Amino acid sequence: MKTVKRIPERMCVACRQMKPKNQLVRIVNTENGVVVDTTGKLNGRGVYLCKCKECINRATKNKGFAKTNGFALDEQIVSQLESLIEQ
Repeated sequence: MKTVKRIPERMCVACRQMKPKNQLVRIVNTENGVVVDTTGKLNGRGVYLCKCKECINRATKNKGFAKTNGFALDEQIVSQLESLIEQ
């Protein structure tokens, strides 16, 4: 029998939809600051966002995002996310 590899799902913090982990971008709050985690293996508190501009804009404008997660998305992180989406 073949075993089917299960793809882990995560929830986007902006639109609250469950999606496969490879369709989302992880943002991590490390000791050195907020970082976009392209490998998915960095230590620290991480949240997931969809790879779309709507979710990024929703996360930057929502004040509850910063309050809940303990960090806000600054312009440098937003520009990294937008360049990642364009690829």
